Amino acid sequence: MNLYKNITTLKDTLYTSTEKLSWKQIAFPLILSIGFSLFYSFLALQKGLRTAYVAQDDAREYVFWMQKFIDPELFQQDLIGDYFQSITPWGYASLYKIMAYFGVEPLLLSKIIPTFLGLIITIYCFYLCIKIFPVPGAAFLVTLILNQSLWFKSDLVSATPKSFFTPIFLAFIYYLITDSWLNLCLLIILAGLFYPPLIFICLGILLIRLRHHYLWVMTITGLALLVMLPYILSSAQFGPVVTATQAFAMPELWPGGRHPFFHPNPLRFWLIGQHSGILPPLMPPLIWLGLFFPLLKRKFHKFPLMNLVNPQVKILTQIIIVSLTLFFTAHTVILKLFFPTRYTIHTFRIVMAIAAGMTLAVILDWLLRQYRQKHQFWQLGLAITLISVLLLYPHLSGRFPTTDYRASTASALYEYLQQQPKDSLIATLSDEADNIPTFARRPILVGREYALPFHLSYYTQIRQRARDLIQAQYSPDLTSAKQLIQKYGIDFWLVETTSFQVEYLTSKTWLKSFQPAFTASVNNLSSEKTPALATVTKACAVLETANFLLLKSECIINW
Repeated sequence: MNLYKNITTLKDTLYTSTEKLSWKQIAFPLILSIGFSLFYSFLALQKGLRTAYVAQDDAREYVFWMQKFIDPELFQQDLIGDYFQSITPWGYASLYKIMAYFGVEPLLLSKIIPTFLGLIITIYCFYLCIKIFPVPGAAFLVTLILNQSLWFKSDLVSATPKSFFTPIFLAFIYYLITDSWLNLCLLIILAGLFYPPLIFICLGILLIRLRHHYLWVMTITGLALLVMLPYILSSAQFGPVVTATQAFAMPELWPGGRHPFFHPNPLRFWLIGQHSGILPPLMPPLIWLGLFFPLLKRKFHKFPLMNLVNPQVKILTQIIIVSLTLFFTAHTVILKLFFPTRYTIHTFRIVMAIAAGMTLAVILDWLLRQYRQKHQFWQLGLAITLISVLLLYPHLSGRFPTTDYRASTASALYEYLQQQPKDSLIATLSDEADNIPTFARRPILVGREYALPFHLSYYTQIRQRARDLIQAQYSPDLTSAKQLIQKYGIDFWLVETTSFQVEYLTSKTWLKSFQPAFTASVNNLSSEKTPALATVTKACAVLETANFLLLKSECIINW
């Protein structure tokens, strides 16, 4: 009897619902939702702060150049720094600049921001669910599933522009269904300042819902174009964007390349391609319960809680329609609107989480009602199982939270480079090139993380740099290395202890795009032709660690 009473009390707490909910009714589920958000953020923050040299994978592209907000002498006249500054949304960069003014370093800020974004997401998601489905327990389930889904991917934790999609979009939808026009205008501005592709989704939804409010639609559309103008103009300096024909011919955009988009298998390309597929890789598994929500709506007479679903729930369908329209449009104008999945992955996650949370609430309510009426323990057992899976699965999966934090042990290298002139240019084919700008705060000639093949004026230079570097590093004639140093003004050359083995070069698949230099270098190593640079590494090394040799370019020139 005590167990039955406890279950009934729990059900009444989670599924209390009225037309107007009081703070007392929503306080506990809301606080619980915020608690889980903070807990997941804390788990991620532990990984981000475990050592001095840790950075999120995608964050490295944006954080490194913003270190000049702290020290203006950094990354001056740097091609890579200038490019990433040009493609960084103005509002996003301004946030880091403001915080730098107060002494908060960009790398540290990138690890803290996800916590605050998670709180904003949780609060807006909770209240949005209350507007659609006034059941506090369901709102808790929705926020929990959405938070878990976000922390199963690295989008939120990256603290890059895409991290701002979910909080801005949830706020936009909330104010849209509450007819808060001024807030809608503010959020359109924020979308353009932090994540410009979001503007297209917001405008599409507005056109569906407000097609008869011509004045508001025209006003908001004009505002959107105005706020996007600075971003369009700044990124245009490294344009034009590659055309569909050019993109199709680029090995960088095929499997094995730097940024694979195309795939020889059409099914894989259209269904599960990372940047092209329509099926989102959503976790946790219970988020897929959202697919059953339309079925429950049709069977509402069997599920009493479904009667509380507000007509505003149609916003979910409208989001899907707009997202799919933009998805196929982006496929039609390849790369002009960037990757098609940018218009589906975030919105699908939100829609599925809301639908899954409501579905789970309805199922749990039905199971507990059945248990109270029939006292069959399978209903109680299934309810407990669903709740247990929801709460425990992430922590039993072995990969939660997913952070993509990259830790480096090359502290001696960074500390040495930090003591060198701030305009010192480092050339290397090592993967450590991705970390040097962030941790050593010095520019590099080329690096995988920064070789984005989208804007031709930028990538043409990167491609030439990569070809020249590969040729110079593996040429049997030291003249090629000397010419490279003089051409680009290289101050240091970083090599690994295994750099001159053929397996080292062939393992770096992204370098295969840089022909004919790559194939020629592999052939030289395979035929046991000793690269000239290998003969001077010991003599010209100014720093030697277990894995690296840092060569002074002046020594190579004078050899």
